[in-house]
Amino acid sequence: MIRWIKIKQYERGFLYRDGVFRKVLRPGRHWLIDPLFRVRVVRCSVRDTFVESEDLDVIVRSGALADEAVVLDLRDDQRALVWVDGRFVTILGRGLWAAWTVFREVRVEVVEAREPRFVHRELAVILNRGTSDRFLEEAVVDIGWTGLLLVDGRLSETLAPGRYALWRNVARTSVRLVDLREQVLDVSGQEIMTADKVTLRLNAVVTFRVVDPVTAATLVDSYEQVLYREAQLALRGAIGSRGLDDLLSQKDEVADELEGLVRERATAVGLEVGDLGIRDVILPGDMKVLLNRVTEARKAAEANLVTRREETAAMRSQANTARIFESNPALMRLRELEVLERVAETSNLTVMLGETGLADRVVKLL
Repeated sequence: MIRWIKIKQYERGFLYRDGVFRKVLRPGRHWLIDPLFRVRVVRCSVRDTFVESEDLDVIVRSGALADEAVVLDLRDDQRALVWVDGRFVTILGRGLWAAWTVFREVRVEVVEAREPRFVHRELAVILNRGTSDRFLEEAVVDIGWTGLLLVDGRLSETLAPGRYALWRNVARTSVRLVDLREQVLDVSGQEIMTADKVTLRLNAVVTFRVVDPVTAATLVDSYEQVLYREAQLALRGAIGSRGLDDLLSQKDEVADELEGLVRERATAVGLEVGDLGIRDVILPGDMKVLLNRVTEARKAAEANLVTRREETAAMRSQANTARIFESNPALMRLRELEVLERVAETSNLTVMLGETGLADRVVKLL
């Protein structure tokens, strides 16, 4: 009929009589009068952070926990940030909660969850706690990028590089990342027919960057595909109106024309084209052989022309020299002496000089 129960220092006992909560038993010995065995005591450790009981609402309403626990009754649009002994522990959602304060210092911060984005001065600490994943979704925007926060399908704000947190189950949210750095787009393998019916393959390269991320991300599904398609059309228009010789000799002019055609469309979707150039011009095999033959013949003709030009110049020089000798006999005699001097260096000669021409008086002595 009479029995006693001991509650340890780190325990509390929830006393029930006939299944109804009556009071909280503090540390010590307690005598219970229970002839019909209708008294039940549920032990609870105050070392735990939260009070765990299926009858928490009844216990809280009784006021039995007023001096030993922090009680929270959160609405649908409220969340609670809980720190224990200066360390962040968890986030609490809607409902009734009670945290023991017997052995630990508990600090609770109730925040509104009406706005999709959660802002806090200790955001990094909160996100690093694994239990926060249940309520918060993390988004990171790296340097050189920008983030577009979409809430229920509408653009809410633009996010600069940094770390962000979004409430779960508050609204349908997403962060679309847009690269603001200069990018390179390869337009490769384009088979195009020139004006003179030569089919060739072109590889082009386009450098661009996003200058209006909102327009680039919301106006079109993929701005890279839009730029790629415009570069294709510009290549076909510029190359198809030119012959092969004009294309090979005017690559820079063709590139400038292509850049002008693509830039207008790129600006409309929030892009800025830096440069567009033709990287490779790949000809069919038989066309390569034919062009090599043409080039070889052209170079041979140029070499023959240079030879004939030099021969003509040499003959013209000799004719000029003959006219000078004809008008100046003394120069002719000096020239003859120079020739004899060179011959005398390698031969034994006896030269007899007279009044008439030197050539008529020369006798070779063996």
